[in-house]
Amino acid sequence: MGYAFFLTAFVYPVVSHWVWHSTGFLSTLLNQGMIDFAGCSVVHMVGGFAGLAGAIVVGPRFGRFNSEGKPMPMPGHSATLCTLGTFLLWVGWYGFNPGSALGITGGLNATVQRCAVTTTISGAVGGITTLVLKKLLDHFFDLLSVLNGILAGLVAITASCAFVDVWASVIIGAIGACVYVASATLLLFFKIDDPLEAFPIHGATGFWGCLAAGLFNRKAAQQVAGFDRPSAGVIDGDAKLLLVNFIGCIIIICWVLALLVPFFLLLKFARLLRISQDEELIGNDISKHGGVAYPEDPVDAAAEAASKELDSMVMDPTAPHDVDKV
Repeated sequence: MGYAFFLTAFVYPVVSHWVWHSTGFLSTLLNQGMIDFAGCSVVHMVGGFAGLAGAIVVGPRFGRFNSEGKPMPMPGHSATLCTLGTFLLWVGWYGFNPGSALGITGGLNATVQRCAVTTTISGAVGGITTLVLKKLLDHFFDLLSVLNGILAGLVAITASCAFVDVWASVIIGAIGACVYVASATLLLFFKIDDPLEAFPIHGATGFWGCLAAGLFNRKAAQQVAGFDRPSAGVIDGDAKLLLVNFIGCIIIICWVLALLVPFFLLLKFARLLRISQDEELIGNDISKHGGVAYPEDPVDAAAEAASKELDSMVMDPTAPHDVDKV
């Protein structure tokens, strides 16, 4: 609760003003200003780097790395719910990206249409690219990674969805998936446990999304959407937007880490950041809430009992057994 309040009250509003207000520090940087249409840096990168700070200060979950430092799998509880959640987010992205046009009349109608198309393609390509990458790297199809790859593609297009050509959204989504996979691997190499992969999906990919705007934005599309800035993407022959977006991202990262790292360290010092090892091992459902979120499946329990009964019959066929139960 403290983290949520601190982030939304003191960290995010400043970045939002810097980038999105007409007189904001970063919206006028170098007489060009950052262009981040729907929040690659303002929303996703802020949250991703805040999550990275928290993951480092909190430390890994018990059992996440073995004695040799190798990561141990700790899968989620329901791939079905993860899939449902991903598609709910995908649908919500059509409010997040096209909705950032703040209108659907006149020229904004074309902007909304472009946002919807590029968002769809980038998310889909992000998922497909992750599917192929994980198959090549790990030799199996990883559903949960593909779901995160979809989100990475959606994040990557967020800054430029209103300004890029359709073919560019394919490249942006594909590279976004590569950034996600690479950064997730890098975190494990440094033994940083990010359970939701918040930094790879939102932090690292959000950074890439802002750079993609500096590479692929079209000046004509910017003008239609009301962003009449001196420069567009490198594809239109000018690298100034790329430079400004890069500088802006570095400033935002420094701002987030400068506030969140001390905040998490203060919580750690006050022993408010993490529960005890015993509580973590038995789970908060039992230690804090007095119940079990994932009770033992009665079908599995019955099957296990029957298996034991069969084993005992094999070991001692002359012993009495509950035949009906078996």
